[in-house]
Amino acid sequence: MGGFFGVVSKHDCVMDLFFGTDYHSHLGTRRGGMAVYGESGFQRSIHNIENSPFRTKFERDVEELKGNAGIGSISDNEPQPLLIHSHLGSYAIVTVGKINNEEELIQHAFQNGHIHFMEMSGGRINATELTAAIINQKQSLVDGLLYAQDMIQGSMTILLLTPEGIYASRDRYGRTPLTVGQKEDACCVSFESFAYINLGYHDCYELGPGEIVRVTADGVEQLSAPRKEMKICSFLWVYYGYPTSSYEGINVEEMRYRCGQILADRDLGCGSCENCPGHKKETIHPDIVAGVPDSGIAHAIGYANESGIPFARPFIKYTPTWPRSFMPQNQSQRNLIAKMKLIPVGALIKDQSLLLIDDSIVRGTQLGETTEFLYESGAKEVHIRPACPPLLYGCKYLNFSRSNSELDLITRRIIRDREGDDVSAEVLADYANPDSKNYQEMVEEIRKRLNFTTLKFHRLDDLVKSIGLPKECLCTYCWDGQE
Repeated sequence: MGGFFGVVSKHDCVMDLFFGTDYHSHLGTRRGGMAVYGESGFQRSIHNIENSPFRTKFERDVEELKGNAGIGSISDNEPQPLLIHSHLGSYAIVTVGKINNEEELIQHAFQNGHIHFMEMSGGRINATELTAAIINQKQSLVDGLLYAQDMIQGSMTILLLTPEGIYASRDRYGRTPLTVGQKEDACCVSFESFAYINLGYHDCYELGPGEIVRVTADGVEQLSAPRKEMKICSFLWVYYGYPTSSYEGINVEEMRYRCGQILADRDLGCGSCENCPGHKKETIHPDIVAGVPDSGIAHAIGYANESGIPFARPFIKYTPTWPRSFMPQNQSQRNLIAKMKLIPVGALIKDQSLLLIDDSIVRGTQLGETTEFLYESGAKEVHIRPACPPLLYGCKYLNFSRSNSELDLITRRIIRDREGDDVSAEVLADYANPDSKNYQEMVEEIRKRLNFTTLKFHRLDDLVKSIGLPKECLCTYCWDGQE
C-alpha cells in the first residue's frame, strides 16, 4: 500500500510536510521520501524505513530542506518522490496504486519515444516512473494525468509538485481517498484526512473519482471534473484506514463500532426481526469480548456495547518497538513478529470464554496460532468474529497483499481441496453467498482447521450497511469478485 501528503504555503512548509507525511506511516513500511520546491529549485530525500520509522530517518533532512511547497510519501514498494525533467517542465511525483498492464504500457512508452526505464531490485520498473512516462506523452500536465487515468488498468492516484503548485489527481474510480485541507496562507493535500488536523488545517475539499485539481497556498482550482462512477475500497474502513480518518464523510472508528454492533445483532438476535436470515440467536455465552490489537479493537467495542458483554484486553500489543506484523518479506518472520508483539494477560484468559474480533482472516496462520496460545494459557472457549466476509480474491487494485497466489488465502485452499484446481466464477460466487451450503461448509472447515470454538464472518450486506454508502459506490472485489 502507501500514502502521501503535500503542502503549498506562503512560508516554509517543511515541518508541515514532515509531520503530515509521518502521519501516513501506518500505510507503508519500506520507503519514505520528501521533495520540496523553493528558491533553490527542487530538493529531495529518500530513505529505507524497514528497520527504523520515518520520523527518525528524516529528522536531519528537516533541517536541510527548504521550500514553500513539497510532497512526501510512505510506500511498501517503489522509492519516491521522483524528480522528472521533461518537455512539460520539471516536477516531482508520488503515486499510490497498482498497475496491472505494466508490460503493455512500457512497450507503448518505447513506441512513443521513451528511451529507457531504471530497474529496481528484482527487475521491476518503478510504477511511479512509468506513470510519469505516460503523463509526459501529452502536451500538458492535465492532459497527461487524464491520459494516465485512462491507460492504467488497476488504480493510480497521483500528486505532482511543480513551481506553480501541486497537481492532485484521484484515481479513476476513487478507490483511494484524496482530501484538501486549508489554513491561513497554506493548503495541503492528503490521503488521510486526519493527517493535517493537528497542523492547524481544516477540511476544505474532497476530490471525486478521477478529478484533477491544482492546489496553491490560496486554495483549490478544479482542472478536470470528477467522473460519475465511484468504487472506493471498503477495506479502508475495515482495516487500513486510521481510526481518526473519514472517507466520503464516514469516519473509520464510527464505522467499526457499527460493524461490531451488527456482528452482535447477528449473534444474539436484534429483537425486532428474529425471523430475518442470519438473525437466529446463537447459544454462545462468552465472558468477555476482545479485539485483536489494534485493528479489531473498535469492532470489539461496538460488539460489547451492543451485546452487554464486557470488553476486555486479554493480550496487549507491545508498541514501543514492534511495527506492523507484515513488515518482513519472509512470511515466517512476519508470523514470529506477530506472536512476539502480543503479550498475554493471564488473569483475563484462564478459565474464560473469549470472543475475539479480528479485522479479517487471510492465510489464517496468525489467528490460528493466537487461538492455540489462548488455549495453552487456560482459555475455555475461543469464538472468532472477523469484521469482514471471507476473502476469496487477492486485491488487484491497491497492492493490499503481498501474496503471490490466491492459494495463500485459506478460503481458496479449502475451495481447491473441495472443487479441484479449476474453479469457475459461478462456483466462487456460490462460496461468496452466505446463505449457500458451500459457504457454510467452507466456514465450518476454516473453523475446524484453526480450532475455533465457533466462527461467524461479517456478511457483505451487513458490511455495506456498516459503511453506509450504496454498494455500487464501494469496491468489494476481494469478497465477491465484482469489479
